[in-house]
Amino acid sequence: MRKSIATVSVSGTLTEKLDAIAAAGFDGVEIFENDLLVCPLPPEEIRARAADLGLSIDLYQPFRDFEAVPADLLARNLRRAEHKFRTMERLGADLLLVCSNVSPEAIGDDELAASQLRLLAERAAEHGIRIAYEALAWGRHVNEYLHAWRLVRMADHPNLGTCLDSFHILSRGSDPIGIEAIPGEKIFFLQLADAPLLAMDVLQWSRHYRCFPGQGNFDVAGLVRHVLDAGYTGPLSLEVFNDHFRQAGTARTARDGMRSLLALEDSLYGAAHPAVPTGFAFAELADPEALGGMLTALGFQRTGTHPTKPVELWEQGGARLLLNATESPGGDPALVAIGLDSPDPGAAVKHAESLLSPVLPRERAPREARLDAVAAPDGTQIFFCGTDWLDDFGPSGPVAGEITRIDHVALTQPFHYFDEAELFYRTVLGLRPQESLELPDPYGLLRSKAMSAAEGAVRMVINLAQVGARDLPWQHVALACDDVVAVARRLRAEHPELLLPIPANYYDDLEARHDNVDPELRELGLLYDRDAHGEFLHLYTVTVGRVFFELVQRTGDYQGYGAGNAPIRLSVQHAGPH
Repeated sequence: MRKSIATVSVSGTLTEKLDAIAAAGFDGVEIFENDLLVCPLPPEEIRARAADLGLSIDLYQPFRDFEAVPADLLARNLRRAEHKFRTMERLGADLLLVCSNVSPEAIGDDELAASQLRLLAERAAEHGIRIAYEALAWGRHVNEYLHAWRLVRMADHPNLGTCLDSFHILSRGSDPIGIEAIPGEKIFFLQLADAPLLAMDVLQWSRHYRCFPGQGNFDVAGLVRHVLDAGYTGPLSLEVFNDHFRQAGTARTARDGMRSLLALEDSLYGAAHPAVPTGFAFAELADPEALGGMLTALGFQRTGTHPTKPVELWEQGGARLLLNATESPGGDPALVAIGLDSPDPGAAVKHAESLLSPVLPRERAPREARLDAVAAPDGTQIFFCGTDWLDDFGPSGPVAGEITRIDHVALTQPFHYFDEAELFYRTVLGLRPQESLELPDPYGLLRSKAMSAAEGAVRMVINLAQVGARDLPWQHVALACDDVVAVARRLRAEHPELLLPIPANYYDDLEARHDNVDPELRELGLLYDRDAHGEFLHLYTVTVGRVFFELVQRTGDYQGYGAGNAPIRLSVQHAGPH
């Protein structure tokens, strides 16, 4: 299907927006009026520029507060409309979005509204322009899409149809099944936006918190299916109002929007996801000199060295860590890459490329395993691994120990990349998101979202990087144990300096909240959580550069991450080295 995006969805000047939208592969664009008003170029030059970039101008918007008004106001509104029509002729746009009236002067009279919409359509037809009438979720009298369709039907003019907007429909909890009652040829345009579920005024929700499909909680794909079943043949168009998007890089946001539509299209046609990982192959960390001692203390052994790259393999149980002597981009020890076990690495790579995640350039000797990687939004390299990558490190036997595997990894995102990261891991890797959490921090709130493959084979946690005025660049690797209490005893006896100290007040509260809490948890610095399905024990190491480790033990069917204990960790980490 053709794909379009409203210029309000990305940051920058109108010309910068058009360049980025075209570069991302869109077919068309909605020109938001304010973008044109502040542009120094006349409409004719914008029209020519869009054409040169291969973009059609699919819609001009918005035209507000027109219908169901007294006669004197109607005359002024028609005069205003004539000016818009002339501007659209200069732009080469032939579809105008008319939003339902929100003015206190609007009259709750459907026959009056329909007659005035018909008059507008007649005037538009003289200019070769059509009108797409949209029910705003906060419209004064018309705020439901089926009400807007009734007015269009009553007006009965070929140049008048309806515009359906997923946010306005789904934010009100309206059932989209009714869309199928609208003839496809009368659905003039379809605008798409997702959003997190928030209990707030719908206008503020709309103006600040919309996001691309796949980044929120709405069933956008289900709505689109109803629209297609109705016979709609126009473009899929994104219209997103989001404070972060307005500050983020124009090209990145446009590319992310296209990724969301490509993934949406895949879901519409039931395409199987070829890239869902089946486990962690490895986590790669920069700076072995700083981290080697900690890994040794945790029970890892160095089992191999790459023949052509300054990379060491460290193993324990099924957990594999790579230490790379190359300095990390920030100069500190850091988590720089994640290897994922993939049943078909080639198909996974092609899928990533189809979603605008190109394979990173990488030198490879003739006999080395082929390992392709793409970059996550924060720059972390994501490798798709078959079964042969370990051969590059030579033969090595199993390393017994207390740690059994990598349980999850947590990556802190740059401020504007959180939503992009969620979409990347959801679409490129096929991970399923859990509920977004806001966790208290001494200097604000930490936003966090966990994502996982089926049955928890791969778990990823993305965190928002900035809390108040402070950046939190921390990353961590969580390592699963069968007996974390035994591990804690050994570390407490042999390497107490590696363990993050936990305040005694935490344990006082823990004993108040739960019965039968083992008093040894206090002595060992272990944290505890439980849910209806099981229990969770975990401890943290101190931070080295940007990296720290977490040792975890899950019992029963516990699926969480001990999120309630995160504020304790954050407070101690803020306090500095121990």
